[in-house]
Amino acid sequence: MQDESDDALMRRAGSGDKAAFAVLVRRHLARATAVAQRIVANRSDAEEIVQETFLRCWQKAPEWLPANDRDAGDAAGRAQIGTWLYRVLVNLCLDRRRRPRPVEIEAAAEVADDRANGFDVRAASETSRRVAAAMAALPDRQRAALALCYFEGLGNIEAAAALEISVGALESLLVRGRRALKESLADLSPAGHIG
Repeated sequence: MQDESDDALMRRAGSGDKAAFAVLVRRHLARATAVAQRIVANRSDAEEIVQETFLRCWQKAPEWLPANDRDAGDAAGRAQIGTWLYRVLVNLCLDRRRRPRPVEIEAAAEVADDRANGFDVRAASETSRRVAAAMAALPDRQRAALALCYFEGLGNIEAAAALEISVGALESLLVRGRRALKESLADLSPAGHIG
């Protein structure tokens, strides 16, 4: 079952095979969680969104058709499972970002790290925090494009499909997003230290 394609697993899940669906979830869970966390910048929100994404996948399974069996005029039906999952995931993330958010307990100051080489750990943490803050300040679509292409390594075609935009529009989002990040993080040295 581990070697089966996503389409085959989805067909089996559509007929009620929970083990096939579990393989499909394991195959996509880590990347989906990473994408969601980068877009919403909150681990618990990301986990909820991923859970909702896979719930929708389970609900869609009985209707899923293999890529070669789909009607050529049905654009939504032609998507690969991974692309369809990312489209659902990104839309749920963007919906979550638009909701007002209460201040969470996690916003309290962090406890200092006692591990060896604390300066480097702190510098890396500060750099990560600055990058995360700069990403969070970007418009939703730019943030999603950067998260999919640079943090998750999706190609432009797949990322554009997940965002339901053209490749040209995705490239424009990437250019504007990189420019904004470069301006926001201009005081970081090449080694990642604030200078």
